[in-house]
Amino acid sequence: MLSCVADYRIAARKRLPRLAFDYLDGGAEDGDALRRNLDAYRQWLFRPRVLTDVSQCSLATQFFGHAAQAPLIVGPTGLNGLFWPRADELLAQAASHAGLPFVLSTASTSLLEDVRAAAPGGDLWMQLYVPKDRRIAEDLMRRASAAGFSTLVLTVDVPVHGKRDHDTRNGFALPLRVSPRLVADCILHPRWCWQIARHGAPQLKNLARSVGERADLSRHAAMLSRQMDLTLTWTDLAWIRRHWSGKLIVKGVQGRDDAVLAHAYGADGIVLSNHGGRQLGSTLSPLELLPQIADELGDRLGVFIDGGIRRGSDAVKAVALGARGVLLGRAPLYGLAGRGGAGVEEVLALVMNEMLITMRLLGCGKLARLGREFVERAPV
Repeated sequence: MLSCVADYRIAARKRLPRLAFDYLDGGAEDGDALRRNLDAYRQWLFRPRVLTDVSQCSLATQFFGHAAQAPLIVGPTGLNGLFWPRADELLAQAASHAGLPFVLSTASTSLLEDVRAAAPGGDLWMQLYVPKDRRIAEDLMRRASAAGFSTLVLTVDVPVHGKRDHDTRNGFALPLRVSPRLVADCILHPRWCWQIARHGAPQLKNLARSVGERADLSRHAAMLSRQMDLTLTWTDLAWIRRHWSGKLIVKGVQGRDDAVLAHAYGADGIVLSNHGGRQLGSTLSPLELLPQIADELGDRLGVFIDGGIRRGSDAVKAVALGARGVLLGRAPLYGLAGRGGAGVEEVLALVMNEMLITMRLLGCGKLARLGREFVERAPV
């Protein structure tokens, strides 16, 4: 096991070619939103209590009636097969072994049925993008329900893809196009190149099955990037409910007004998220939004957060400020890209251990006691 998530990022950078690492690591435009996500956690400092009994310390919680070993969820990320073969299955397995939920992306490179088989006892959630042809989304919901996925995560902050300069510079496109630059990069990263050659280029298998076609990465990537349903509105949560009987979370909320609407239209939870800084290049960080929204709505719906979590102490700060749970995106992917399934398990164990250390040093032995009194905004 490496010492911290940052070391797994270094391992991922060494193993992946530039275009794959930048796709994982980069943000939109100049990266301002991505940096703000990271910096937001440094603006909150801990206020520990001493001489308290922390001999027994537990992170255990539950999400919608399902037990979890920590207030962590492995969040939805797309095209993970670019980083390691059978990536989504390995991520789900690692989450299940850690006692955490896993959210499978619509843009997954493993079939949701295969992910369920890889994590038969895991709490699996399904992330949903809605294409123009809503029958595709309806079929994804039907399949996820049949496979025992408990929760639907409707992502609403991607009507179109954000502008990612690093992808343009690297000539990143789906499917990958052979170019002198890519060939040179592959020569410098032979392990990654050998795995891609052996297992084949990643395909958007879930989308292909629900479209009813063979896997065709270029066609289905175009469907996600240019054929999203731009007419989707809050009233369409009623349509979702007609096709999904489980819990419903709206992901991509970036302000109080939309949080209130999510509750009004019947969502069970929201994820405060700017898509990891990968969509709009300049936004508030989710952590900056969290205290007000959690104070106003946290007793009426589940308020979750993602973006910028690189330490267990970051997750503790988010929970102290009112988050029901924290979605991890890049952190487990660094483990995956650097060391495969073992790397994911190591990263999850590392973050959970850092949370326990932080809780004990705070003098807080129970997650239910973790609140605003343990954090304070840093002086300006």
